[in-house]
Amino acid sequence: MLEDMIVAQPRILSSEWMLIGRQVDTGYGGRIDLLAIAPDGSLVLVELKRDRTPREVVAQALDYAAWIDGLDADDVAGVYRRFRNGRSLSSDFQQRFGQVLNEEMINQSHQVVIVAAALDASSERIVNYLNDRGVAINVLFFQVFDCDETQLLSRAWLIDPGDVQVQAASTGKRGEKEPWNGEYYVSFGADGQRSWDEAVKYGFVSGGGGTWYSNSLRMLSEGDRIWAKIPGKGFVGVGRVTGSRTPAKDFLIENRPALSVLQAGYHREFSEDPEKSEYFVSVEWKNALPEAQAIQEVGMFGNQNTVCKPTTPSWRKTVEKLKEALL
Repeated sequence: MLEDMIVAQPRILSSEWMLIGRQVDTGYGGRIDLLAIAPDGSLVLVELKRDRTPREVVAQALDYAAWIDGLDADDVAGVYRRFRNGRSLSSDFQQRFGQVLNEEMINQSHQVVIVAAALDASSERIVNYLNDRGVAINVLFFQVFDCDETQLLSRAWLIDPGDVQVQAASTGKRGEKEPWNGEYYVSFGADGQRSWDEAVKYGFVSGGGGTWYSNSLRMLSEGDRIWAKIPGKGFVGVGRVTGSRTPAKDFLIENRPALSVLQAGYHREFSEDPEKSEYFVSVEWKNALPEAQAIQEVGMFGNQNTVCKPTTPSWRKTVEKLKEALL
């Protein structure tokens, strides 16, 4: 029943994931209950506990995650075609998230979600241990209550989903990797909701409209160096973080409420909603370019996460080139 409810209303799981598969055949005698995709192309494996023991469902989910790790863009598109009777993943992704699906970013990371009514203490320790050690895994507790002729659904996460999202974005896909170089990547969506000119003038980066877009801003701490990129245009600035993640209603510019100073949208209609609000991080820009002069070359790093700590050679090479141009 719960699986049917989630398929009918995927937002029960998350308002920021798009369901792309149900009972996905792994080819090894197993079937993944549900598969979803996030705005950055990362995959979310969802396993319902049903009548399995807690330890069995954790082990099964990890086994399926190992299978998912090997999927490429064509494999994922095929899963979606079978789920939606031949529909195009790229087209539906763009309609759902308002941005083009970068095939190079599909399944660069993934996370596991176990759906259960309850979990024993031992299994909770296992899930917490795995997440602490770099495996992006979480448990979503659901309970259904009958009230007269109405059913009420409650849910609660074992671990803050924002922390697990950051874990997934930081871990990335197996393959050619190297130690993180200490430089943060920031994606600044300069659209109708936010203005790069204002970000430069008043010293900040921001993200919002949903927790997926604002959670990763937690990664930034005072003193961190960031390289900002406008998606679809290129890198436009380098600076040092001077503050922590702050909701729009509390962020000040020149001792005035930011939303009374700024002209762009910044999801101001959600300023009282902690999930959809825009969040700001203050930055001292070392160098910033106009959008028209954005730096973009073939092979430069890109990612849809608002903030990430890339561990690929392309990020190191990108930073080396940007240092020559901006520092």
